[in-house]
Amino acid sequence: MRKVYITGVGFITSIGNNAATVSESLRELRHGVVSYPPFEKPNVPVRVAAPIRDFQTDSTDAEDWIIPARYSIKREILRGMAPHGVYSYCAMQQAVEDAKLTEVEWSNPDTGLYAASGGSPFLLGFYLERMRKFGVMRCQPLGIVASISGTVNFNLVSHFKIKGASTGFSSACASSAHALGFACDEIMLGRQKRMFVVGAEDGNVESILPFAGMRALSLQTDPSIASRPFDVGRDGFVGTGGATVVVLESEEEVARRGAKVYCEVVAWGQASDGHNVAISHPDGAGLRLAILNALKAADLTPDAIDYVNAHATSTPIGDISEARALRAVFGHAPTRPAISSTKALTGHGLSLAGAMEAGFCALAIREGFMPGSAHITSLDPACEGLNIIRATLPHRPNLVLSNSSGFGGANVAIIFRSVT
Repeated sequence: MRKVYITGVGFITSIGNNAATVSESLRELRHGVVSYPPFEKPNVPVRVAAPIRDFQTDSTDAEDWIIPARYSIKREILRGMAPHGVYSYCAMQQAVEDAKLTEVEWSNPDTGLYAASGGSPFLLGFYLERMRKFGVMRCQPLGIVASISGTVNFNLVSHFKIKGASTGFSSACASSAHALGFACDEIMLGRQKRMFVVGAEDGNVESILPFAGMRALSLQTDPSIASRPFDVGRDGFVGTGGATVVVLESEEEVARRGAKVYCEVVAWGQASDGHNVAISHPDGAGLRLAILNALKAADLTPDAIDYVNAHATSTPIGDISEARALRAVFGHAPTRPAISSTKALTGHGLSLAGAMEAGFCALAIREGFMPGSAHITSLDPACEGLNIIRATLPHRPNLVLSNSSGFGGANVAIIFRSVT
């Protein structure tokens, strides 16, 4: 099995729109949650979100969108994009620059792209309503490819001229973690030499607010305590959007190019709860098995893990489920890994979460720190025995585990290793 390395990252997130800003936010525990003006309505119980800065994509007409000056997207390309398509396009530009790839190196049969998003409810709703009101032939010709699930891979594969494997993944909040795991398999099995992994979401009213009906969103009005995984007072997650692109390359390609390396992607595991369509197994059974499968694939014992980037979204049920899974795996290990949830800073990115947090793990390993779990004032007693760190530790983790879980009880665990 060939080794796989992360050689480039690109970020458009609530805590920064480039790797340097994101790294600084993670170190300093600087969150991106704000009082969100679109939620300031009498019939909306939610008040906070973690929006993307420096982009204006709230119009249904892409020609009205405003993006940072460093990026250039042609009008004909924008017409086929959703807001998160723009975010992913910009993150993709960052990633290829970071990995120092030329178009010849990314546009060939040995390079593929796997992506994950929930589509754009914002644009889909607009286009469907326009069709009902004005008729089918008055619809935007590219409205379908701009709005449905798959829009990210449609656009990036086309506009970056990707010629290798490509597809989209849909397992809710585990989607981009699944994309990364299967992308690793493509390289490990020798099918591809390089893979782009993309996670993206709009992060606007239409993609966040429906979760209020599930009683899943925080009703806090204070942005500084709204997202607080593992805290006894947590009451739901804070929605966010954006995009992250991670570049994976084979050991042979890294050597051929003399490429810089963030870390190795050692192995991954997955498993399902088989329990409930929307709620995690109370004992974290599927996540526990996914972690054990990842450790087995990596030929590692639990005590080898130094840091865990938890999925913990700040929901009352989900955080406890994960805490029980972590205790079942690491409770008897001679050493306890440091654990934190960076969603305290970013909010929950849904399909974006797995790729975004893989990027965070890559930064932490390469730059030598472990981000703390912010906003905890009173740790939930159910987390007793876990080494949940509340401040950033200035130490490089050698082996890192990143967890993701989604609707239907889908669970993914990915292990990263330092190469220094």
